[in-house]
Amino acid sequence: MSFGLNPKYTSNIELENVSGQNFLVVALEAAKKLNWNIAHVSETGFTAYGKFSARSSGEEIIVTVENDNAHIESRCIGNQMFDWNVNKKNVERFITSFNEILPAVTDEEVTRKWEELQPAFEANKEKIFQNAEAAQGSFFNLFIPEKGYFVTPLLIDINILIFILMVISGANILLPDNQALISWGANFRPLTLSGEWWRVITNCFLHIGILHLLLNMYALLYIGLLLEPRLGSLRFFTAYLLTGIAGSVNSLYWHELTISAGASGAIFGLYGVFLAMLTTNLIEKTARKALLASISVFVFYNLANGMKGGVDNAAHIGGLICGLLIGYAYYPGLKKTVSNVFQYTTLIVLAAFVLTTSFVVCFNIPNNIGRYDAGMKIFADNEKKALMLYSNANANTPVDTVKAMVTRGIHYWNENIKIINDLDKFQLPDALHERNKIILHYCNLRLKTYELTGKAISENTSDYDSMLRSYEDSLMTDFNKLKQ
Repeated sequence: MSFGLNPKYTSNIELENVSGQNFLVVALEAAKKLNWNIAHVSETGFTAYGKFSARSSGEEIIVTVENDNAHIESRCIGNQMFDWNVNKKNVERFITSFNEILPAVTDEEVTRKWEELQPAFEANKEKIFQNAEAAQGSFFNLFIPEKGYFVTPLLIDINILIFILMVISGANILLPDNQALISWGANFRPLTLSGEWWRVITNCFLHIGILHLLLNMYALLYIGLLLEPRLGSLRFFTAYLLTGIAGSVNSLYWHELTISAGASGAIFGLYGVFLAMLTTNLIEKTARKALLASISVFVFYNLANGMKGGVDNAAHIGGLICGLLIGYAYYPGLKKTVSNVFQYTTLIVLAAFVLTTSFVVCFNIPNNIGRYDAGMKIFADNEKKALMLYSNANANTPVDTVKAMVTRGIHYWNENIKIINDLDKFQLPDALHERNKIILHYCNLRLKTYELTGKAISENTSDYDSMLRSYEDSLMTDFNKLKQ
């Protein structure tokens, strides 16, 4: 049984006397036989999804061929924390189906089916870069750093580059899945508060689809053209990072299980800086009124749009408020010419304030899911050690050795009972509390089984066999409940 976020199971096959072409053709037939949905096919492999059923939650299966090896991986999508060996069974069923089909497929069939796959290969070739011969040079100048406009194009280029790399790595260009986002650095409370603090920054350069990227980069380009020449590159870059962090931290505070990504928290922060400036006399009055109206409409429209769901408004609000504070803190240095020492001191004080506040907030955010997941990993390790009785003991195992295994198993099941009781004290979703009850019942059954087994060994009797079988039936009932 696997525990943790997005559990998976992998296996490698050495292709002896089977070409990569033969393997892929037969592998696709095996996937069809298993009623998997084929989502993407290339000359080096394919991605498929299992059917939803009582035993499966639609796992993602990735099959790739490289040189003389084939790699098969089945992984849960979404945020499942238990797979109950479904991923392992998927891989085993695939290998069995493959071995059944392989002898019956002729070279002529392989050649024919390979030819039939060519349109699919062509259709799935990713065309990330388009022909740019007709594009105007001035458009591309927006992505080239120059004096007075240096950080904005760099930030845009980095965001675009990261998205391209993410798509090349296999993420969906329109809507990357949760696993891809987490792998590339999205903000997620159970992981971020468990020590992966870099996510409060990396998520500010990550986007959930091409449309999300384009909208954010347009907004960043717009505010960058207005703001960077007025602030200077160093102040502008500092504001982007600090407001991005503030937005990420506010998102962590409000959302327990939301996977957050995007530059919008930092972008709202930059708009907050500009809004603060627009309430001062730093900008000529006539221009100030027009800009204030335009920027205010943008901010309030996007905040209102975020109320409909699917948008991390907490990050937007956190970035915006932090940006307003930074904008007013910048005011003295922008009002008149100041020394570099004054500018650097301002930036250091702001960074210290934002980082210290973020640390205090994060320290006081409950990370119940993260702690639950960490506890379940210990649970899984204990369970594996306890179940060694079944995997290592046989008719030829000395009685004393079996007794020692039983004793160790009893210890680990008692430990697991304590773990579940402790974890159930956390504020968790109702579904997890219900699952904990079943797992606790499962552990108590295991404990009774081991204790009765130890008693049977000590008394050298089979009188308890019927009771042990009833325990096994009850354990199977628990397994079935957990799969529902």
